[in-house]
Amino acid sequence: MRHHQPFLSNVPLLPSSLILRPSPNPRSPPRRITLARASMDGNSELPLVLLVRPLFPAFENSLRQHFRFLQPWESPLPTHEFLSANASSIRALLCSGPAPVDDATLACLPGLQCVVATSAGVDHIDMDECRRRGIQVTNAGDVFSDDAADYAVGFLIDVLRRISASDRFVRSGLWPIRGDYPLGFKLGGKRVGIIGLGSIGSRVAKRLEAFGCTILYHSRTTRPSLAYKYFSNVCDLAAESDVLIVTCALTRETHHLINKDVLLALGKDGVVVNIGRGALIDEKELVKCLREGVIGGAGLDVFENEPNVPKELFAMDNVVLSHHRAIFTPESFSGLLQLVIDNLKAFFDGRPLLSPVSA
Repeated sequence: MRHHQPFLSNVPLLPSSLILRPSPNPRSPPRRITLARASMDGNSELPLVLLVRPLFPAFENSLRQHFRFLQPWESPLPTHEFLSANASSIRALLCSGPAPVDDATLACLPGLQCVVATSAGVDHIDMDECRRRGIQVTNAGDVFSDDAADYAVGFLIDVLRRISASDRFVRSGLWPIRGDYPLGFKLGGKRVGIIGLGSIGSRVAKRLEAFGCTILYHSRTTRPSLAYKYFSNVCDLAAESDVLIVTCALTRETHHLINKDVLLALGKDGVVVNIGRGALIDEKELVKCLREGVIGGAGLDVFENEPNVPKELFAMDNVVLSHHRAIFTPESFSGLLQLVIDNLKAFFDGRPLLSPVSA
């Protein structure tokens, strides 16, 4: 993959739910209409792209060098009326963050041919309907894969060695009062079950091999070229693992893939790390298993009802939490920007897309 200079080096890193600026004040429609017209009239030769929701300003400013945008939130019309009114001119849609592209939206856009998503996961896009309508879909490809893999390994080390918990212990002034904090556990030699050995999962495996871990995996398809042991059943994988790292896509089949039976099979010393999607794990059962000591710990970057996180997790020293930011670095943002530009240009030029989603 090409490397590009970070374009957000002085901007705080934000999760997808926060990298979007607020919509303009809905009480001032005349000003919104003026802005929308001005943004299009000056670049009439550039290809037109529909935005589902506002972009992070630095991202949008860079994209505006190459494309014009239709922005429904700048119109006084209800969104679906706006889409229907402009349907004849809309061939490409840029979907930022988790903004849904559902059947109702697609029904308003009979001429739509391409959806470009800024995320790796596409569970917020009605893929069945896109396939039925012959609409091409792209995602972030492997732009985020290295950063996500690093984060997963960092989570695992933190949970096992109790780094965040020890940090809180020292900062709270308890070291002189209570003495040493309980020991953590060694990473080397752990049996790590990876669920989803795709772009991210395979990078996690490579990193953990360097620590002397044994890699096991469950995935939609086997990887005969690799020496890792494959499990067709997640419960069987959990029973032979010390750690489960969840990196697979969220689909109807993988919803709550990590359930009570899997957690029981993992056992009281087992650790779960999730950098995929929150709904891959039955969150209520996970909280219950952590509270009752059924498993040993967890590192969670994603949750079922973001930004709401179960409050029971806050007091657990064997749990490390972050706010859906495993993939975000200035470098990944820069790579994503270039990929979005390249995918849109390829579409408008009639060339193959760079990161098509085939399933």
